[in-house]
Amino acid sequence: MTSSVPRLVIAAPSSGSGKTTVATGLMAAFAARGLAVSPHKVGPDYIDPGYHALASGRVGRNLDAYLCGPELVAPLFLHGARGCDIAVVEGVMGMFDGAAGEGELASTAHVAKLLRAPVVLVVDASSQSRSVAALVHGFASWDPEVRVGGVILNKVASDRHEALLREALESAGVPVFGVLRRVAQVDTPSRHLGLVPVAERRGAAVEAVAAMAEQVRAGCDLDGLVSLARGAGALSCAAWDAAEVLASSPPPPLPVPSPGAAAPSTPPGGSAPRPPSALKGPRPQTPDGLVVAVAGGPAFTFSYAEHSELLAAAGAEVVPFDPLRDEQLPDGTAGLVIGGGFPEVYAAELSANEPLRKAVSALAETGAPVAAECAGLLYLCRELDGQPMCGVLDASARMEERLTLGYRDAVAVSDSSLAVAGTRMRGHEFHRTVVEPEAGDAAAWGVRVPRRRLEGFVQRGVHASYLHTHWASEPGVARRFVERCRTS
Repeated sequence: MTSSVPRLVIAAPSSGSGKTTVATGLMAAFAARGLAVSPHKVGPDYIDPGYHALASGRVGRNLDAYLCGPELVAPLFLHGARGCDIAVVEGVMGMFDGAAGEGELASTAHVAKLLRAPVVLVVDASSQSRSVAALVHGFASWDPEVRVGGVILNKVASDRHEALLREALESAGVPVFGVLRRVAQVDTPSRHLGLVPVAERRGAAVEAVAAMAEQVRAGCDLDGLVSLARGAGALSCAAWDAAEVLASSPPPPLPVPSPGAAAPSTPPGGSAPRPPSALKGPRPQTPDGLVVAVAGGPAFTFSYAEHSELLAAAGAEVVPFDPLRDEQLPDGTAGLVIGGGFPEVYAAELSANEPLRKAVSALAETGAPVAAECAGLLYLCRELDGQPMCGVLDASARMEERLTLGYRDAVAVSDSSLAVAGTRMRGHEFHRTVVEPEAGDAAAWGVRVPRRRLEGFVQRGVHASYLHTHWASEPGVARRFVERCRTS
């Protein structure tokens, strides 16, 4: 089976060159022309795909050759690009920067080769003129398997500056597909973990994306870029499909609850967890499956779309809720997924929603499966920066200056609602917080880099950890979680 969706990979020599502005602007500009645009992001980043979704009107999806393996990059791409006229893939860091110590693995160049896609190099030209030709020549010739189809010059100061840059690149034989000047309104605010997510900016995010689209429309050769995208090579693989991968994976063994698992502690400033009868609504199996509640809203914006798709394919009815506003879990909740985000920014508001904190604690008390990653881990602690949280875990969390960042090879050290002990998965850490203690009596993962340690918590049905994982790499995780919902 072959497929040839027109596609471009937007790369750069380094971070901060303007990849997000160009990629997001292209998505919005193509969409404004009536094209169905498939948005993608190289690497584990959750924030850029939010802007991509706003620009294209479709779910932003990640392509991570480390988390999912190189063999899944093209199938996952084709899954996201179904029915689309063109795809735009935003790269990560510098074009050849990938997983530390792993060569090209998970770099933008690696993904471009896996997708057989032409690359458009975004160059920050603010402090150079003729030297741009040497820079672009180096990137275009470093790996002959990477096809650099042209450049877009960013932060160009004047008409004279543009003329010097174009003259240099013409002599180098590299097409210029666009020139962008400095425009303040396309700047997007950042904080301790990068750009502020779309869900927190609302109207301002819409205005920023519109400004990106206009700048790209005015400064880029859209017809030329579409033509370049149509030159991408055919992909000889099938699109990833959640139902198919679950059907081909063996049914997972159910975990055996630890007989000595600690009961959740009382949330500071709150009352003891309510008994199961206090949960809102019954917990019957619905016609489409069990209800799995998935946290969302401004405080919990980090998730991979494939997780919900896998849960649904496994028989769950996936129901989103907002821990900042909803005082109860969705009716019939049998399992809970709390992904990443910024609970540290909303600690006071999350703490003030005491009814939901109690409902989460009560659900965990029943042994129902709860999967919490990073922000979810913080939310399940006793407290976060002194603010009472759910108290499911006998641990406290706080902000710190040090950034913890990087890919991780992990092995499950305890049977849980997600995995049996010994399961190997790859993950990613990205936070400026610390949880004390670092691991519970039954830890979630053992990791070796950057130091050998046990990490996370497994108790009753709860699996809580800093590690972000991509379930497409291990679809049995979703099936196991849903089976646990049925039996808990």
